[in-house]
Amino acid sequence: MERHSTDTASSVRTAVIWAALRRELDRRAGTALDVIDVGGGTGGFAVPIAVSGHRVTVIDASPDALASLARRSADAGVAARVTGLQGDGDQLAALIEPAAADMVLCHSVLEQVDDPAAVMASIRAALRPGGVASVVVANRYGTALARALAGQLGSAQALLAEPDPAARRRYDVDSVTALVRAAGFEVEAVAGVRVVADLVPGAQADADPAGMLGFELAAAAVPPLRDIATQLHVLARVQE
Repeated sequence: MERHSTDTASSVRTAVIWAALRRELDRRAGTALDVIDVGGGTGGFAVPIAVSGHRVTVIDASPDALASLARRSADAGVAARVTGLQGDGDQLAALIEPAAADMVLCHSVLEQVDDPAAVMASIRAALRPGGVASVVVANRYGTALARALAGQLGSAQALLAEPDPAARRRYDVDSVTALVRAAGFEVEAVAGVRVVADLVPGAQADADPAGMLGFELAAAAVPPLRDIATQLHVLARVQE
């Protein structure tokens, strides 16, 4: 349901996630971190993090995406700090040494893998004490609302009634935080990503992009608005 201009949509789509990541990176200012981006594709997160002085390993199943990542990192002057590895989330344990990372990004991956719990366990094993995981998942309530507004009422109702969100590759706050905690993490924050950005008509959003962005940032952590967002972002830490 993306109906915004490219610039407005891209900033709104990731602003809440970036706000959390920047707080964590600022907390570790002066230290070059080892970051793993699972399913990181062409480097939308990896390259800016590398530009900030950190080392990033991107794991992605697509060779085309990894080729684009290499070009993008070279254009940004950070090719020496960005490594691409072909693989998917289910292979993480075989690709990354234990306790090799300070931060792991796992964005829009748990919906695709065969065993989300095993992937979270692999992320936990890859992190050093004090390390953080940034997890983004599709929100089943946000998906249900979007489908209902699009007239897909039967599909929307099925999502509401689904007792096992993972069966439809969608999560809610309770199920995603339970999954993360079961892997041995302490959940520090849960935020909604794109609370209304996918629902507001493009002309209205484009008329006040700063207002749209400000609302998204303000609403991200406020239930029940957070709980109807398109995605949920979880920041979780391994205890030292």
